[in-house]
Amino acid sequence: MIDLEALTAAVGDLNEDELLRMLNEFVATNPSPEEAQAVVTACQRGMAIVGDLFENGEYFVGDLIFAGELLTQSIDILKPVIGSSNSTTIGKIVLGTVEGDLHDIGKNIFRSMAEAAGFIVYDLGIDVKPQAFVEKVQEVQPDIVGMSGVLTLALESMKNTVEALKKAELKKDVKIIIGGNPVTSDFAQMIGADAATNNAAEGVKICQNWVN
Repeated sequence: MIDLEALTAAVGDLNEDELLRMLNEFVATNPSPEEAQAVVTACQRGMAIVGDLFENGEYFVGDLIFAGELLTQSIDILKPVIGSSNSTTIGKIVLGTVEGDLHDIGKNIFRSMAEAAGFIVYDLGIDVKPQAFVEKVQEVQPDIVGMSGVLTLALESMKNTVEALKKAELKKDVKIIIGGNPVTSDFAQMIGADAATNNAAEGVKICQNWVN
């Protein structure tokens, strides 16, 4: 059986070679879905370490981006043994960079970390109009809507999107989290969002608390 503590350490240390070697050897043993789930959990613990090191100033944005890419690779390797009835699914998130903003690094990091934590994420991409959020929420009935933006003009788009969800009578059924450089908790409260963060790892923790 794979050394789960060593696996967690490899993720936390951003040791790509060691991580991928361990995962490929693990998958080659034809493990059970339960064993695969334990490996996903170990990877999640490693991502929590990455998040903590970022919060403490020991890791930087580039490290977070790399960690997100590592996580995506890891989940891709594990998908065949996790099984289609994925026991890791804990909730659904509709996610997008809001209208007028083309930045997606933060969104993509959050998506990778949320998927590793067990969420199904419907990523609408960049420059997403309020109506597109509304339509996707109506379609998939998520637990959470995540809006990302880096530019100051994204704030107005976030406000418009929350209002569109309210108008469609969908706001009461979802939690809304906003993220990006210009967002604050006060702004989230003002527009009717439930949380704001500039940290992908923190954002995932907030979402986990909501579905738990």
